[in-house]
Amino acid sequence: MGMAALPAVSMLSRPSFADVPATSAVNTTGLAVTDSEVTVGILHSVTGTMAISETGSVEAEKLAIAQINAAGGVLGRKIKFIQEDGASDWPTFAEKAKKLLVNDKCAAVMGCWTSASRKAVLPVFEQYNGMLYYPTFYEGLEQSKNVIYTGQEATQQIIAGLDWVNKTKGAKSFYLLGSDYIWPRTSNKIARKHIENHLQGCKVVGEEYFPLGSTQFNSVINKIKLTKPDVIYAIIVGGSNVAFYKQLKAAGIDLSKQTLLTISVTEDEIDGIGGENIAGAYACMKYFQSLDNPNNKAFVPAFKKMWGEKTVIGDVTQAAYLGPWLWKLTVEKAQSFDIDKIAAASPGVEFKGAPEGYVRIHENHHLWSKTRVGRAKADGQYELIYETADLVEPNPFPKGYQ
Repeated sequence: MGMAALPAVSMLSRPSFADVPATSAVNTTGLAVTDSEVTVGILHSVTGTMAISETGSVEAEKLAIAQINAAGGVLGRKIKFIQEDGASDWPTFAEKAKKLLVNDKCAAVMGCWTSASRKAVLPVFEQYNGMLYYPTFYEGLEQSKNVIYTGQEATQQIIAGLDWVNKTKGAKSFYLLGSDYIWPRTSNKIARKHIENHLQGCKVVGEEYFPLGSTQFNSVINKIKLTKPDVIYAIIVGGSNVAFYKQLKAAGIDLSKQTLLTISVTEDEIDGIGGENIAGAYACMKYFQSLDNPNNKAFVPAFKKMWGEKTVIGDVTQAAYLGPWLWKLTVEKAQSFDIDKIAAASPGVEFKGAPEGYVRIHENHHLWSKTRVGRAKADGQYELIYETADLVEPNPFPKGYQ
């Protein structure tokens, strides 16, 4: 299943049963580890407004687990997963996280999408000493021993994207939009500081927020038409994007002429929006399905074989795929499933088979990765138009942006 997989799969040595370390040696804290299996958790929204965004993460994590098991597992043990539904509700995420850690004793959890869900579960992971692999680009301003952040933080995405659009498009005026919760508000706070304090002659001409699940955007679209910003900077998430982009087009805003830069619409979400409604928009992220490298050329067919030929793979989906692989590599580096040993061993772990090309875990538990800009096409994919020459160092606490 999905084993037309990555070069990394074939390069990994398969341990013989004689090489499998004793459970008592690799599991000293009572996690769900036996001589033949290790249990992990998958915690995402598969119902509610965030399901359009999070379903791809679930699919990617299941593909990675299938490939790892086919290649011999982790320390000779097959991965078993328990899946829970956060249901687009932050208290539910916290409740399910506690279940996975306390009742199920999962050795790791791959999960969350919104910053609101991550903030809800973080105290649970820290209290019960679990390990979360969090896949979404986010606002930064956080670091935890109990989290590996496989998406980008603000300096790798928000600031880099604003610098790009200012330099290449000569953009001076920005209208900031977002869904009404932690990530968009904090991200736009960072964006505003960067626009007003670091981009010469630039200004914010509007800023508005909408409850999750909102479907009425005509009022703000009229304001955009009146203010004529150089850039619409959009951080709307989930199902609301379907209404927003359809209403933009219906209002006559042509994204081939009006610059729109998003950091929230991934390629798998465009399927619901309709490529014809978002064509011309720019996105700043680290991964696009069209990336031309050997790892991605193996990953995309494997993903489609498992989940359907019409499936489109977005940034967070790819980042979710990294979670099980990075956890496996860290466990094997530490020669233990114990959380404290995993946390200590994580810095420096590298995944050369990453579809985005190559990643490495920083001491701050974020990933070194490239920043890229793509432009949406009518077929539902982003065309790569810019990428950094080198990996960008993660800096979750940029000076002057707190």
